[in-house]
This record gives sequence, C-alpha cells and structure tokens, in this order.
Amino acid sequence: MSFIRLHIGAVAVLAAIVITSRAQAHGYPETVVVTAERTPADVRYQPPSKTETVTADEAAVRINAVNTEDLLRYLPDILVRKRHYGDTQDPITTRTSGVGASARSLIYADGILLSTLIGNNNGTASPHWGLVAPEEINQIDVLYGPFAAAYPGNSIGAVVNITTHMPDAFGMNAKAVGAVQSFSQYGTEGDYGTYQFGAGIGDRIGDFAWRLGLNHLDSESQPLAYVTLTRPATPSGAGTPVTGAFADVNRTGAPIAVLGAGGFEHQMQDNATLKLAYDLPGATLLYTFGLFHQNDSADVQTYLRNAAGDAVWSGSVNIGGYKYAIPASAFSNNLYHLEQTHMIHGLSLKSDGGGAFEWEAVASLYDFATDKQRLPTVAVPLARTGGAGSIVRLDGTGWYTLDAKGIWHAGDHDVSFGVHRDQYTLRNQRFSTANWLTGSEGALASVSRGTTATNALWVQDVWSFAPMLKATVGLRFEDWHAYDGVNFSLTPALNVKQPELAGSYFSPKASLAWTPASDWRITASFGEAYRMPTVGELYQAITTGATLSVPNPDLKPERALSTELSAEHNWTGGRVRVSLFEEDLANALLSQSAPLVAGSTTLFNFVQNVEGVRSRGAEIVLDQNDVLVEGLDLSGSLTYVDSRITRDTAFAAAVGKYTPSIPKLRATASATWHPDDKLALTLGLRYSDRVWATIDNSDVVTHTWQGFDPYFVVDLRAHYEIDDHWSASVGVDNINNDKYFLFHPFPQRTFLVDLHYAE
Repeated sequence: MSFIRLHIGAVAVLAAIVITSRAQAHGYPETVVVTAERTPADVRYQPPSKTETVTADEAAVRINAVNTEDLLRYLPDILVRKRHYGDTQDPITTRTSGVGASARSLIYADGILLSTLIGNNNGTASPHWGLVAPEEINQIDVLYGPFAAAYPGNSIGAVVNITTHMPDAFGMNAKAVGAVQSFSQYGTEGDYGTYQFGAGIGDRIGDFAWRLGLNHLDSESQPLAYVTLTRPATPSGAGTPVTGAFADVNRTGAPIAVLGAGGFEHQMQDNATLKLAYDLPGATLLYTFGLFHQNDSADVQTYLRNAAGDAVWSGSVNIGGYKYAIPASAFSNNLYHLEQTHMIHGLSLKSDGGGAFEWEAVASLYDFATDKQRLPTVAVPLARTGGAGSIVRLDGTGWYTLDAKGIWHAGDHDVSFGVHRDQYTLRNQRFSTANWLTGSEGALASVSRGTTATNALWVQDVWSFAPMLKATVGLRFEDWHAYDGVNFSLTPALNVKQPELAGSYFSPKASLAWTPASDWRITASFGEAYRMPTVGELYQAITTGATLSVPNPDLKPERALSTELSAEHNWTGGRVRVSLFEEDLANALLSQSAPLVAGSTTLFNFVQNVEGVRSRGAEIVLDQNDVLVEGLDLSGSLTYVDSRITRDTAFAAAVGKYTPSIPKLRATASATWHPDDKLALTLGLRYSDRVWATIDNSDVVTHTWQGFDPYFVVDLRAHYEIDDHWSASVGVDNINNDKYFLFHPFPQRTFLVDLHYAE
C-alpha cells in the first residue's frame, strides 16, 4: 500500500499525458495555466531559455489562491514551501534547489527585488511575497536556470518576474476570502480559520495614472512543531508519572516521546501598495511604495497530565517506565510574539519601446523598519504571564538595488547590456529582558552584523544568423565585496571583527535555438554562474554549550555549470516540451557536520563549502485544450532529478548520497472543465517523492516531525462568473487529507470560499 501511495501521483500525471497526446483540439478559448503563447515580461531582452507563465485571470479560475505565492502552485518544478496561509517563511524550490536554498532563486515585482538575499534558508531569508497582493498582478513569468546574462548568479534555480498592472481608466476591485482547515494529529485536533479582505482603486488622468491597493489577512495555523524527547537507553522508575505522551520514532529511527505541539500561529497582516505613473515624451516614470505590517503570536499545547489531571510542561517525569527531563525551553521555544513593519520603494524609468534602441533604469530599496521578536526563556505555564526572555531585533536590515539596461536592434542582432549594483545589510541583535511580554530591552546578549555588495556589468547578443537558427551569447562580470562583519556574544564571550572578502568573477552564457518548422523549437543552453555567500552564511554564530564560534567567515561562492537541451512542439490548442538538464555545482553552500573547534572530534552542523554536487534530470511539460470533450483543458508536468554529492572532503560519509531537499520525482497536473461560459470546474494534483534532510541521508524515517514525506495532494475548485463585475468560487485543498510532513506538519483538508468584485 505504501508503494501505491508513493507513486500514484506520478501515475496520474503520466496517464493524463497519454490521454492528452491522443486528444484533438477544437479551438476552444485557451485557459490553461502554463502555455507557450504567453508573452514574458522581459520579452524585449529575449531570455534564451524557456519561460513558463501564469496570468492572474487564469489563476482566478483555476487556483485556490489566498496569497501571491499560491499562483505558482501548478507551474513546472516550482514548490513554495508554504506551511499555512500568510506564512512568511515560504521560499521556493526548483528542480535543483531545495527548501533551504532561498538564495538560489530570484523573485522580482516590476523589477523590484523581493528575495531576501541576506541569508540562504527557509526562515528569515524567505521572499517577501506579502508586499504584492494577488489582485495587483497581471501575470507571473518563471525563467529556469542561469542562462540569461541580465541576472546575477542567484538565478541558478529560477527567476520569478511578477508584473502588476496600472489602470487605463477609473476602476476598483474588492475581494473577501474565507478558509477553514480541519487538523488532527497526535493529541492535537481542531479547526483553524483564515479570512482576508482586499480592495483596490485607481484611475488615469491624462498622462498621470495611480493605483492604491489594501489587503488585510487574519490567519490561524495548525501546529508548526512538535515537542519531543529521545527515549532514554534504559528504563527507570524515577520522575513524576505522567500520561498523554505518544510513542514514535524520529527521522533517524530512534524512539521518541511526543510531549505536545507548538507554533500555533495567529497572524494579523496588513499590506498597502501605492503606484504612481507619469508618461513623459518617449518614456514612463513609475514610483512604487509598499508597506507590510504583521503581528504574529504563537502558542503551545502539552499532551501531558499528572495524576491529578493537571497539565505538565517541564521537570522530571516518568513516561511508560522511562525517566525524561523536560527542559524549560522544550515548550517555551515555540511560544513567541513577532512584530514586523517592512517598507519598499521602487523607482523606474522605461522607454516606450518600438525604436531601434530601448532602455530602462530601476532602483529599489527594501527596509526592515521594525522587526522585533519576543521569546521567553522561562518554562510554561509561567511564560504565559511573563518572566525572563529575549528580544531579537532585525531593524536596519535591508538592501538596495540599481539596474540600468538597454537593447539595440540592429538587423540580425539584438544587443542588450546593463550595469548593476546591489548592497545587502544584516543587523541582528538579541537583548535580554526581565519580562518577555512587555519588558524593555536589557543587556545586549549578541550581535551579528555585516554587509555584502556587488557591482556588475553584462552584455548579451541575440544573433539570427540563419532563417532557422538563433544564437544567444552573453557575458556577466561581477565584482563582489563582503565587509563590516561583526560577531558579539555576552555569554559565551565573543567579540570578533570578521575579515573582509572580495572577488571578481566572469560568467559566460550561450544558447543555440533551431526552428526546423514553425511548430518546433529545439534549444541547447549553457550557463556559468557564481552565487555569492550571503551575510547570514558568512557571519552565522554557532553556540554549543560554553562554546560560541563563527565557523567560516571565508566561504567561497558557489560556482554552477548548467546545461539544458529542450525540444518543444506546438499545435492548435496545445504543446509539449521535453527538457534534459544537468547542473554541476562546485563549492556548494550546504549545512553539514564537521568539527566546530580546530582539533576537536565533536561534530556540529553549520554551513560549509561542499566541493561537488551534480544534478541530472529530465522534464516533460504538456498542455492541451478540449481533451476528450469540448471545454476540458489539461496541463501537467513531470520532472525526474538525480542529485548527488560527488565530492566532500570534510564529511566523506556524504559522498554518493542524495542532495538534501531535492526529490527524485515531482509532478503537477491541472484539469479545468468549462460546461458553459460562466462556470469552471478544476481538479489539481500535486505530487513529490520523498527527500532527504541530512547530507549523509541518515534520516531514514519520513513520516515524523522533522522528516520529509512523499505527498500526493488533490485540490478542487469551482469558479462562477455571476455577471460582468461579480465572481465567486468555492474550493478544497488537499481533499484527500494527506497528512504529510515537510519538516513541519503541513496543512490537512482545507475548505475555501471567495467573492470578487471588479469594475
């Protein structure tokens, strides 16, 4: 039965592909999410590799979307690790990059960077999707691989370009969304609700256009963590007897006791976006302001009860004949309050296009104006009313980017070029406080601080040198600098000014496209890319007992050599694309076990350069309208990847093992039936094989807290166009109620309803 459950998703997609290949197109209006006919946002710069696109109109019909990142749900090779609605720790994964590699993909909104390149993780370095509301979006384009010279080495995985819209006349829109999740696991059982309200208004008056958007989200999550302790090696009669714990095993197979749950988040989010545009002679000036504010409170639950029926949170206890010592931090680590106010500014000036020379300039600034998390250090239940704790502040963290580029159309050549500047600053301070709920900041306990900056030049030539052949050749030069690195700790004592780093790197790109017929395109692409270490990777502080150290402030950039061969065939109402790809990654920045202190035999996990990682795979993407019957449209993708560690001097046990967080098999499928012009019914499928969390593949158990399950999720949606202004939808995510872990327990069956108005 487990074998069937693991692979039923892949079988479903393969069956859909076979059915589609036999279907005939009847010219029904196209509504598939992934199509070949969409025009990518950066079309004037002609990206050499394939771009997949989803439009907002298509997503409104087919996808149960609450947040912007939901629109990517059925795109090939893209997974947003989203634990619940409103989650702010939701990086994307690609075919060669996993959930802990947020710095290996780029997300832009109208050229403004939303990726948090201060780190490379699925926590504080996750993209800031919340600064763009779904109702602002025209379309989203995803460019795979580092084959375009216009993008830095963080494009190794993918580049996501979000394009928003400006009004041509007066218009307004509003929406209301409600959702409820039923969750049951171990001793936790309950319903967790979400509601969202959004509105937008805009107008154009002559050469001036403006748009204001507002969005409010109130969301409750399932538990994001479980409190567990490893079972002692020998039985004992000591400790206070308690009941309610669940016996299980951890991801390495060791017996554990599950004591309770934590991370029940209640999020209140507000975001506002203001866009102002003015048409100048031959160009458009656009200013964007975004504001994101969040209050997030997390709670905990214990399963343990003593003989009197009272809740037990800490201390010496006896569970099933074994003595356990529950530390104060066991539950209090999952109890916290987070307040964030982030702001973004963007200014762009773009030529209107159409001439022999086109150009644009974009500047953006992202500011962590307020970012404060409060955590207790005392045990629950005292922590519920106060007590000692910590305050962690990221205020002053942020980045800016500057880009200027142009393209010259000269006969058979389209020569584009540009200059780039970015700077990323990390300001991370931890203070002690006498009362974690309301107390002021006390002594400074620790500091992590630093800055990285890159100056870059790039050029690319698209040469149509024969009727059926087009060559794209590009080169990117990057000059990188890391400086002002400081690590301080009060206890254990540490006060280190880190050395400065600098380097210059050339990244060549090349692509050759052959069009033997109007409906066929075969493309071979090569790209070299350098992904620079982030501030967080360089200056991370590791605390182990009385030892605190920064493992390696001299990390080298990742160097990727990526190749792809793809063939795409288009026909009326459909297409199929097959791609073969390989990525050879030198000096991969991965967390692994090694001595923290020179000469020690004790191993700890921290980010290091792993000499070699190789990923090879194949992908098939297929779309077809009017499958079997008129009005039934299908899209699907299936990707196979074999990714392994090929060289690792520091940790020989990892060599030959599978790369963490990259599944062998991933698939999506979406089928929409239009019985008439108003109603659309959609069935969506999402499947992933299991992944490994450890670099030596020692996590043999997947279905447990911190394990990574295979999953097969079925989604349903019914969308109805009431009239020219009103539309309504109902949907169910994970209707089959697959109870899977991706480190965290993921959402179970969730019902949604939404109502939209647009004028």
